Amino acid sequence: MLEGTEYLRDSTEMADPLADTLALTEAHCHVSLGFEAIGEWALRYPATRRLKFTAAVEGTCWIDFGAELRTGRIELGPGDVVLFDGRHEFVKGNSDTVPVGDAVEAFGAADGPIARFGSGVENGVGPKVVGIGGHVSLNRTGEELLMRALPPVIHLRATDERAAAFRWLLDRLLREASTTAPGASLATDDLAHLLFLEALRACLAEAESLPVGWLRAIADERIAPALELMHDQPGRAWQLEELAQAAAMSRTTFAERFRSVAGVPPLTYLLNWRMRLAERALRDDDQPMAALARSLGYTSDSAFSNAFKRVNGVAPRRYRQAVRATRGTNDPDDAVTA
Repeated sequence: MLEGTEYLRDSTEMADPLADTLALTEAHCHVSLGFEAIGEWALRYPATRRLKFTAAVEGTCWIDFGAELRTGRIELGPGDVVLFDGRHEFVKGNSDTVPVGDAVEAFGAADGPIARFGSGVENGVGPKVVGIGGHVSLNRTGEELLMRALPPVIHLRATDERAAAFRWLLDRLLREASTTAPGASLATDDLAHLLFLEALRACLAEAESLPVGWLRAIADERIAPALELMHDQPGRAWQLEELAQAAAMSRTTFAERFRSVAGVPPLTYLLNWRMRLAERALRDDDQPMAALARSLGYTSDSAFSNAFKRVNGVAPRRYRQAVRATRGTNDPDDAVTA
């Protein structure tokens, strides 16, 4: 975190680039209504342009994003989780023979924490599917960093080695979302956050499927030592040679490897990371510009201002004024995510 005029980290604390970056995105998970479907059903969900997740807790169903994403129909079994960017509408259900309903209407008609629908909901006849979903709210930095770093759709299967953690989180999440016990909403949000983190960890374990970018770079064990140095001391004037030595590679091999997974050269990554830290400080802190510049390794206010404007297209003072003027304006939550 930025504190005063220094970027401070406890001397015993190891750099964690994933935790560092997620902290800058202000990622927060929100759980929507759960659902219980009995019999045959199919619902169309709108595009929301939010990072979303949906999970099957009991029973089986499918989710279809159409031909545009070329993912095919994804079959969901108990414990499966799908993480997606929310840019496309989709259909979820278990039958092609029933009319496709409107998910907004189906969930809007719920009179409690669980929406109930399906051809057998009145008589209890037919297969039962229980599921839950939610979305991840991000600040502007988070939208830029995370939405670009993930594939449009990620299917995390219950057969994955992390299945036990997913299963426990899903069961507990549905239980908390279905109760009116004190603290249930807090527990639900915290469990959703853990589920999101477990999903990202599962993505890191399959790094080759990730787009080139910071998340794939974090998963790359060969450049990890250099990334940790840059995150641990972002204000230091790191040289390419030092970073290459930390990664036990030659300068050329290190630079090529870094760019192949991160999409940018090492020192450009460092510059971008400094600017992300600067954005947070400008949003949240009142320290003088010169002090912020020094904490990020710049010898003068003007050098920092030029670097910030080059990356963000606006001077830091103007950025601070603009972001604080818009603080407190939130996008309305989408009610349908399950």
